[in-house]
Amino acid sequence: MFHKSIIALLILLILLCSCQQEEQLNDVVYNNEARLESIPVEIIKGTPLNDQYPPILHSAEFEKPVPLPIISTNGAEDSPFIPYDSSELYFFFANDVKDDPSIQIRNILNGIWVSKYEDNKWSQPTLVVLQEEDVLALNGAQFINENKMLFATVREGYIGLHWFSAEYINNKWSNWELFEFEEEYMVGELHIFQNELYYHSSKEGGYGENDIWMLTFIDGKWQNPVNITILNSGENEGMPYVSKDGLELWFNRTYKGTPALYRSIRENSEWGQPELMISQFAGEPTLDQFGNLYFVHHYYRDGEMIEADIYVAYKK
Repeated sequence: MFHKSIIALLILLILLCSCQQEEQLNDVVYNNEARLESIPVEIIKGTPLNDQYPPILHSAEFEKPVPLPIISTNGAEDSPFIPYDSSELYFFFANDVKDDPSIQIRNILNGIWVSKYEDNKWSQPTLVVLQEEDVLALNGAQFINENKMLFATVREGYIGLHWFSAEYINNKWSNWELFEFEEEYMVGELHIFQNELYYHSSKEGGYGENDIWMLTFIDGKWQNPVNITILNSGENEGMPYVSKDGLELWFNRTYKGTPALYRSIRENSEWGQPELMISQFAGEPTLDQFGNLYFVHHYYRDGEMIEADIYVAYKK
C-alpha cells in the first residue's frame, strides 16, 4: 500500500511538472532582441537618405513623415494599428520580405507585435502570440477594440486565409477562434466604427480591383454590404480606417502606380470627396490619440521591395 502511494505521488509530481512546463511555454515572451536577431544580415536598411521613392506629403496639417524609432528595422514592419484611446501600437512583422508566406509561417517571430507608449516614446515591442505552440500560423491585419481582436490568419488545419477573433484576458490574448463572415462578402482588411464595418473587397458590383464597402451590425450579425461609391474609382482602394469621432475615413488608393493615402470627411452623415494626403508607397493608415498619422512605407530599389517601415507624420 505504501509502495503504491509513493508511485501515485511520483506520477502526480510528474504531471504537475508537465503542466508547469506547458504553462511556461505558453507564457514565453518573444522580445525585440529576438526579432532583431531573426533578420538576415544581408538586408540593406532603408532610410530617408537612400530611399529612391520617399513618401510625398500633400497636406499642410502634418509634418514631413519620418520613420518611427524603435519599431522600424531592416526587416518588414507593416499594417500599423492603434486602438481608440490606447497607448499601444500593433503592427505586423516579417523578418524577410523576399520569403514566400510558406516560409514566413515557419518562423514564430513573423506575425503581430505590440509596442506601448511610455515616457513619451514607443517601447521595444513584444510578439502577440495567437496560436498554440505546435501550430504554424501567420497572423496580421489586426483590428482591436477594448478587449476584442479580429485578425486575418493563415494556419495549419485551415485552407486559405481566414478571420479569427481573440480576447484579452489576464494580460494576454487568448480564446482565439474562427470568425466567419458571409463568404459572398469577400471581406478584406477592415475597420469597425460603432455598428459600421468598413472593408475592402473585390466582390461583384465594384468599380475596380478592390473597393471600400460597409456592413451594418443588425440582429447580431454583420450584413447588408453597401459600396461607398464616393470613395471608389477604377483604381485599387483598400485598408480603411475611421477616426474615433467617426468624421474621417482614411484609406489607400493607387496613385501614379503606387499606394497613396486619402482622407474623406463625413458631413451630414455622408462621406465627402476624398483628398490626397500622402503619396508614393504610403499604405495602411492609423491615428493615435493626438491625431498623429502612422502608415507603412515600402522601400523599393530597382523595382524590388527590400523592406518596410512604420512612418509617422506628426500633427502640426
